[in-house]
Amino acid sequence: MTHRADAAAPAKTYLSWRQAAFIGVGSMVGAGIFSLLAPAGEVAGAAVWLSFVLAGAVAALQGYSFAKFGARYPSAAGLLEYVSRGFGAGHLTGITAWMTFAVNTIVTAMVASSFGSYASALFAGADPTWSKLFAVAVVLVMAGVNLAGSGLVARAQTVVVYVVLGILLTFAVVLLANLDRALLAPAGYPPVRAIVSSVALTFFAFLGFGIVTFTAKDLREPARELPRAMSLAIGIAALIYIALALGVYGTLPVDQVVAAGATALAVAALPALGPAGYTLMSVTGLFATAGATNGGLYPAAGLCEQLAATGQFPPLMGRRLAGRAPAGLVVSAAGAILLTVGFGLGAIASIGSAAALLVFLLATLAHVRVRAETGARTGLLVLAIASTGIAFLGFLVTTLATEPASVWTLLLIILVSVLLDFWWTRTRPAGA
Repeated sequence: MTHRADAAAPAKTYLSWRQAAFIGVGSMVGAGIFSLLAPAGEVAGAAVWLSFVLAGAVAALQGYSFAKFGARYPSAAGLLEYVSRGFGAGHLTGITAWMTFAVNTIVTAMVASSFGSYASALFAGADPTWSKLFAVAVVLVMAGVNLAGSGLVARAQTVVVYVVLGILLTFAVVLLANLDRALLAPAGYPPVRAIVSSVALTFFAFLGFGIVTFTAKDLREPARELPRAMSLAIGIAALIYIALALGVYGTLPVDQVVAAGATALAVAALPALGPAGYTLMSVTGLFATAGATNGGLYPAAGLCEQLAATGQFPPLMGRRLAGRAPAGLVVSAAGAILLTVGFGLGAIASIGSAAALLVFLLATLAHVRVRAETGARTGLLVLAIASTGIAFLGFLVTTLATEPASVWTLLLIILVSVLLDFWWTRTRPAGA
């Protein structure tokens, strides 16, 4: 009696391009507007909306590069596949791989920390210890969601995105209808260099578009669907960020927004909607940051399995622990927990944004080398490289003077990535 080899194989579950976009939107919205309004205001003042415009332009240019590359070379390794295609499987690609894994972990830690702030404010009197505990809890819960597979991740993100977008768009209309234009007067803006330097921070709000590249492996027709998902994700996020930044800074003075910290959006709801508005926006913040934590963990398993299969990561990183849990997911969740316990929200955002800018810069430089294969326009790739480089340099100049610990931490991440790559390339078995 014969058996078909594939009789018991489960049918592959594909994501739609809208679901792929919602994974990115869920990551971006939670990582951005609920977390960065106050830190960005410390640098750009009431001109935060302009900072989001500029950061959105950088994201759109990088998104064009990634969409063209991903349409030609869809892979579970996402943008790491792009670096490998451009620079080969050498040390530069290996170092970038470790840095990318670190960036995804930092993004997850940042939004989990924001979740902890909102949960603590609602249920524990803003107690900092409870904030840490809530942050750890959401990482563990969302790791469980990711363990169940990409289908559940996509369904969870779709629900979160619809709920969050509906509330945020309604709230934006209320704020814009009642804003005080005097608070947004250009005469009160800081110097242009401050606005430009703040782009490195607000760009963190768009990092979720990079996660869209990792959905290519789950799309039925990635060449057609990935560019659509990328455009939709960036467009939705940019519209929400700009509208809410205008609304919040047109409702509250800069010092009040900065003082509100991670709960700035909820505080801005008080003048227009009262205590009920504060509670509503806090609950929305919980949904958004939980969804962002979910999306931040999503790439870990596929990325590590792909890189372990190609020999760029040790085999352990591509294995399943206890027969089920992907090692990459476990390591990413553990790293996010350590960061949420050990660092504050602002520091995590600064470190993650700078590391991501560097990784994205390398990915687009790699794209230039193989642009004939993808059909990308050289001029747009050059603009993407130039705008990303300016934002990264702006971060270094500003942060080195005001927050040198973040710069040293970034250098430490780069150093550890270099050491891990050289260690693995020297110790891996021949042919691995």
